[in-house]
Amino acid sequence: MKYYYHKLLIKYNNTINKNILIKNDEQLEKYLNDINEEYTLGIDTEFRRIDSYSPELCLIQIATKNQLECIDILSINNLEPLFDKLYDGKTLWVIHSARQDIEALYYLSGRIPSLLFDSQIGASFLNYPLQVSYQVITEKLQNIFLDKKFTRFDWRKRPLPDDVLKYALDDVKYLLPNYRILKKELINQAKLSWVEEEVQFLLNKDTYEPNYKQIFNKTKGINKVSYKNQNNAFKLLYWRESVAQQKNKPRKWIMSDESVIDYANGKKKLSDSQNKLFENFIKKSKLKVIPEDLLVVKKPLSESEKLLKNQLKNKINHLSNKYVIPSELICSSKNLVKLVKGDNTKSIQSGWRSELFKL
Repeated sequence: MKYYYHKLLIKYNNTINKNILIKNDEQLEKYLNDINEEYTLGIDTEFRRIDSYSPELCLIQIATKNQLECIDILSINNLEPLFDKLYDGKTLWVIHSARQDIEALYYLSGRIPSLLFDSQIGASFLNYPLQVSYQVITEKLQNIFLDKKFTRFDWRKRPLPDDVLKYALDDVKYLLPNYRILKKELINQAKLSWVEEEVQFLLNKDTYEPNYKQIFNKTKGINKVSYKNQNNAFKLLYWRESVAQQKNKPRKWIMSDESVIDYANGKKKLSDSQNKLFENFIKKSKLKVIPEDLLVVKKPLSESEKLLKNQLKNKINHLSNKYVIPSELICSSKNLVKLVKGDNTKSIQSGWRSELFKL
């Protein structure tokens, strides 16, 4: 196995030395012909999202068993042939921490991959930390240290220097070897189907559309809004999200969380022009009241709920030790409280988690 990976990396290094950057439609067409029969792709993206609502995709890096390439998204006119390859029903995406990469491509293509292996999620089922980085997992699996000196590089800059291209290619260079090592061990431990199930939410378009329940509950200081004013807060957040999308600006550039809270509680008032825009938006959206399940009503756990929580926590810790996976992967602290309170939407009562509790 090590000999195979050594040969693979020699091939990769030979490719890297050429520093090929695909930056026109003709080069892209040739590349896609070259990988026509390849359906397992290591993928990473580079994008900018500092001053915009949606990510601006700048670069896609792709690894096959024989090649590494960078594709300059900003220089290519017709990306549809690339999308047709990426979103072919037979194409498996191998990514580390896939959500932002899939999202960046979704905003540009409107499509979602059919098959996915997220090596961060896969590693977590082998008892690596839930948020284990690509650098750490590569070092652990292959004894290779990766430099991250260009983490904050502005990927819109052109031309891209050779050392920046090498850095970008390193982000996919080890994905497929990592994938094969992880997959083999997951099969040995009968956990591969668990990983396949766990990534399904990343293959759902709804994951990349605004989730107003999450936006509402993640708003800083939302617990300071009185129960009767939460409807006002939701309307303001709904409006802010719409304006941010229209202007393609970060939502907090439109209105800070603190201002949303103050406006909702009546401590501040919108200007006449803002209020007119806000009222017109609410009328057109026909938004009257927020769904009941969005309302934040924080009640302390009852004694019986505390007892149930402790029982479930002990069971989860037992299963964590038995199957050598992080307890938070089985059920996070937040989801445990929801479960105790009767919210079973993301709980131990379905899928592989249900199987564990029955064993």
